[in-house]
Amino acid sequence: MAAQDPASPVSVLLVCDKLNDPTPLGRAGRALATDLKNHHIAAATAPSPADAEAELEVNPHLQTIILDWDMRQDPDHAAPRALLRAIRARHARLPVFLLAERDDAAHVPAEVMAEADGFIWLLEGSMEFVSSRILAAMRRYRQELLPPMFGALIRFADEAEYSWHTPGHTGGAAFLRSPAGRLFYDYFGERLLRADLSISVTELGSLLDHTGPIGAAERYAAHVFGADRSYFVTNGTSTANRVVMTASIARGETVLADRNAHKSIEHGLALTGAHPAYLLPQRNHLGIIGPIPPAAFQAESVAHTIAVSRLTRGRAQRPVLAIVTNSTYDGLCYNAARVEELLAPSVDRILFDEAWFGHARFNPLYRDHYAMRGAPRQMDRSGPSIFATQSTHKLLAALSQASMIHLREGRAKIEPVRFNESLMMHASTSPNYAIIASADVSSAMMDGPAGQRLTSEAIAEAVSFRQTMARLRAEFATREEWFFGVWQPDTVRDGGTELAFMEAPSALLAENQECWALAPGAAWHGFAGLEPGFCMLDPIKVTLTMPGMTQAGRLDATGIPAPLLTHYLAAHGITPEKTANFSILFLFSIGVTKGKWGSLVNALLDFKRDYDANAPLARVLPTLCAAHPAAYGALGLRDLGEAMFTAMRATDYPERLQEAYNFLPEPEMIPAEAHDRLIRGEGGLAPLAALAGGVAATAVVPYPPGIPLLMPGENFGPVDGPVLRYLAALEDFDRRFPGFAHDTHGVEPAESGYRALRY
Repeated sequence: MAAQDPASPVSVLLVCDKLNDPTPLGRAGRALATDLKNHHIAAATAPSPADAEAELEVNPHLQTIILDWDMRQDPDHAAPRALLRAIRARHARLPVFLLAERDDAAHVPAEVMAEADGFIWLLEGSMEFVSSRILAAMRRYRQELLPPMFGALIRFADEAEYSWHTPGHTGGAAFLRSPAGRLFYDYFGERLLRADLSISVTELGSLLDHTGPIGAAERYAAHVFGADRSYFVTNGTSTANRVVMTASIARGETVLADRNAHKSIEHGLALTGAHPAYLLPQRNHLGIIGPIPPAAFQAESVAHTIAVSRLTRGRAQRPVLAIVTNSTYDGLCYNAARVEELLAPSVDRILFDEAWFGHARFNPLYRDHYAMRGAPRQMDRSGPSIFATQSTHKLLAALSQASMIHLREGRAKIEPVRFNESLMMHASTSPNYAIIASADVSSAMMDGPAGQRLTSEAIAEAVSFRQTMARLRAEFATREEWFFGVWQPDTVRDGGTELAFMEAPSALLAENQECWALAPGAAWHGFAGLEPGFCMLDPIKVTLTMPGMTQAGRLDATGIPAPLLTHYLAAHGITPEKTANFSILFLFSIGVTKGKWGSLVNALLDFKRDYDANAPLARVLPTLCAAHPAAYGALGLRDLGEAMFTAMRATDYPERLQEAYNFLPEPEMIPAEAHDRLIRGEGGLAPLAALAGGVAATAVVPYPPGIPLLMPGENFGPVDGPVLRYLAALEDFDRRFPGFAHDTHGVEPAESGYRALRY
């Protein structure tokens, strides 16, 4: 490929195998590249469609492609046709001009002409005329690329008007009046600061009234994500969940709530004064939170759950909302169509908390397993109204805190004016416009074929990593050596043939949903009571498993606790999403590349080498040793791993975790009442031994797994009961291994031990 000006990204690609020829066509092609450069447009050449596809893969700056229709030794035009298909699979609107002679144009098939934007005859007309056509196409394309709000923001910010409104830095000018401010200005840049605007800027519309370009961006998002209405939220799905709950629940009403819930659900219960009846998900041998069994969603089971719960029994009210986490933190995704079918007789509104699942609509692999399926017009309006809250920033491309609420109206409608009152209760009147713009751009990135391409690439990278790890594990097993596992099926079916996971065609794993389904009774996942097709594992959420835990949920004779590996990876500049006792979660978002996960594989191999060699901690974990020299200064990596594993065995720590989460504590009051008493200053901090029989003033949420062990208002139980036994095991582990302390919301660590607020 010809060299280009390194100062400007390539915007035009000429795909022609004759550009270096000493012929009129070759000279004309070279002249076009020069003329484009005179217009400050960087152009590159590709001698073949294969080279052009490589450029297309790596260059997001391309704004026009000029494709030679008459390649040498290709009388059937197969290569240009294939390249045109590849272009349209990635970019539906990227301008493509066919390079041909006038006589050839008459023979170009209609389907090819429909995909191209016109013809260029280099040997006829001036270079200036040809360049002007290309420049006009590029301008139109750039305008089409800009989604509504982001486009309006660019236009407004670039006008460089004087600001007499908030924010007080007035486009960044205030930062220039201070040395510290200047450093801030230089780091983030003028454009970001000029785009930080006030609600006073009427040209951009209002996030609270859904007017102007912001309102247009929300309507565009509804189109892309398949909703009747979509709303942008600038404080994450935590706020989005609370908006939906306060819009759906009046004080004293009954709610059906997934116990595997984010902390924002607890806050929503406190805000609304709801009476919750909980649906209890399963947990497997690794401590991974699984699905709620389908039987629990059936009408008779729901009625029984409400009847036996101390907070809801005796109340004749039908639940006004059901809350289901989809997907789970670990990537388990319900068949949402089936969940809706099961819950329809019991509830009129369903909230799917899809904070980790905003990408699902854009890939056929997830068919039926997400809330906003198909087109809104296809929805059965006699069924429940459906909400989906999605953290656009988690696995799509948006700034932190960018989130969306998607709504499809069913039989229990919420008029926009009523819903908006709840939205305004939680939204800021000074939203960050960069966050809003990033949500708008995220919609544009997923629109059309681009959404499937981006998600397919992420899935393909995850599949490649999974198969690489499976092959390495098998290779080490032949030498009777340990290695890491990956939580996934051991085998998959290709038609009538059963294949080992590592031997399966990668395309099969990337495209066939059945490969990721939790088949009833399959040992690898460890969940009981499932229906075929009820739940699948999202392949982009990769859970690495450590030696030490059997499929029966018992500690093995030897093992390596996962927190040790997490510390080691941190020293290598690698930070996973979540660390449990014997598993670590890695997210393969659309930003993951082969180089990135290749570095992870190398770090895992380094850990195995250093662990087997019992490398000194002072060398492999120097920061940990420097912070706690008395505890770790004389140890090797394997010494510490064995000590941590022995401590886990001594306290039955993993087994206590299972016990603590496999039952529902006794509720004494609804979360709202517990919160009221907290605000009144009732109760007080008490050590674990004094919590027995007391009532939790706040939720107790150990990380991991990051879901409530106790909800506010629930009883701690006896000192030798599941909750306090588990907390005591955590306390003991934290005391023995400084630097590895657990993060448990609702529990305050102190020198004398854990303390928590109780009534």
